[in-house]
Amino acid sequence: MTRALATGRRAPASGETRSAVVFLHGYGANGADLMGLAEALAPYLPDTLFLAPDAPEHCAGAPMGFQWFPIPWIDGSAPEEQEAGLMRAAEDLQSFLDGVMLDEDLLPEQLALFGFSQGSMMALHVAPRREDPVAAVVGFYGRLLAPEELADAALCRPPVLLVHGDADEVVPVQSLPEAAQALQDAGWSEVYAHVMKGTGHGIAPDGLSVALAFLRERLGSD
Repeated sequence: MTRALATGRRAPASGETRSAVVFLHGYGANGADLMGLAEALAPYLPDTLFLAPDAPEHCAGAPMGFQWFPIPWIDGSAPEEQEAGLMRAAEDLQSFLDGVMLDEDLLPEQLALFGFSQGSMMALHVAPRREDPVAAVVGFYGRLLAPEELADAALCRPPVLLVHGDADEVVPVQSLPEAAQALQDAGWSEVYAHVMKGTGHGIAPDGLSVALAFLRERLGSD
């Protein structure tokens, strides 16, 4: 049985939902940490509903926050626990996305995922394993998990934007070209990248602007 995800919500500025962006937060954070981005994006995506679920597990490394799955080098968990946690969280997120489309009467091409750090890893893992491609996947500070499995596991290949800061102290910036190459090797035709100069583990204005342009194009808001 999948776990329900407590979710923050910002209604479309226009009052009419024609698309949705789902924010996926990082390790030890919560949905509210990313919901502030909706304030910057909403004026340019007036028909877009913004959702920010909390990950399904309390975080051992940050007791006030949540995690999508354990991280052995941070919390001392076993690799098997990490893999099992990822698989279970992926099922939870798949169920959540199915529910969003049903409840909001949206098609896959009207849905975008916006992940940060561990949330980006979730987006890159879950989106290709859906039967129909979402409109876009935006991954800030992501790492592609199990890239050797992707070509066989992918059911679809949605457009992907990877964004990383070159001064990131948490996830090495080399993760960006590695993920991009793995996606291309697995058959992706639309993989885009942007490096934020002098930026640590955060979202700089230039990175958010690139993400906004990508979302506007993919969600039909141009």
